Amino acid sequence: MHLIITDAWLAKSRAIYLSGTKLVLAGFLAAFALMVVAAGLYHWVFLKGAREGWPVIGSLVKLVVKDEFEQRDRFMRENLDVMAKRLGEMQAKMMQLEALGERVSGLAGVNPGEIRSTMGSGGALVGSRSLTMDELQATLADLDRLTDQRVDLMTVMESRLFDQKIKKLMVPTQPPVAGGVLGSSFGWRIDPLNGRSALHTGLDFPSEPGTSILAAAGGIVVTQEYHPAYGNMVEIDHGNDLITRYAHASRVLVKKGDLIKRGQKIAEVGTTGRSTGPHLHFEVLVQGVFQDPQKFLMAGQKMPSGQLASAATPNQPVQAAQLPRPK
Repeated sequence: MHLIITDAWLAKSRAIYLSGTKLVLAGFLAAFALMVVAAGLYHWVFLKGAREGWPVIGSLVKLVVKDEFEQRDRFMRENLDVMAKRLGEMQAKMMQLEALGERVSGLAGVNPGEIRSTMGSGGALVGSRSLTMDELQATLADLDRLTDQRVDLMTVMESRLFDQKIKKLMVPTQPPVAGGVLGSSFGWRIDPLNGRSALHTGLDFPSEPGTSILAAAGGIVVTQEYHPAYGNMVEIDHGNDLITRYAHASRVLVKKGDLIKRGQKIAEVGTTGRSTGPHLHFEVLVQGVFQDPQKFLMAGQKMPSGQLASAATPNQPVQAAQLPRPK
């Protein structure tokens, strides 16, 4: 491209040659300069109109500000929705943790009201500032992780305490006759029928005929039959080779295979079998060996709950083979 520049009298002239590259570069420079001038002019006019309240410029400013506020409000609503969801999840976990705490405290024998009191805290205020959104989210994440750990820990504690409670309920510490008076105790005595020295393998509870006989612990009925010596008899297996026997009943209310709860009525006092009068003959056997039932009954009254399971290991057993066993 050739450009020829002359003066007004055409006395002098000058020729300028522009190649394609120089022409494109010159076009870009001119366009850029025009954009800078236009932007500066627009900015000056816009600011001046906004300050002085020109009608058209004022409307444009209001639209821009309104759109900015709407975007900010939308962003805040989205963040608030996310935070509300997180708080709802935390609230649900705290309710789950509180319910677990009540169950665990109940199993442990602790009053839930004693652990609900708010722990005191305080101190001098040295500087303060508002939390940022990132700090708040990090705090919620830490709290979420902490509650998950506490829920897992409380679940394990509940499982172990429940297992201990079940074991305690399976130890015969419940008196088999409510308010019953102990007659013959466990050990050697003079037999009431033949007058000779004989080993008494259980406890006798003299009672009126028809008095309720209660299960000393939970378990499963493994024997329900009539025995020549024991009369109407019930045997309950409590697990861990622990069995209780209830003899001389006038009426039996359970059958073999029944699942029995602690303190459940299983029979009524009578005088069937080898008996001189209405009473309950109560026995405890561990691994087929007769034990003193009084140790178990006293354990339920005096020992802490954690020691009840140890009552199933008496010191002076009597072999069951020394006495007739029911077939």
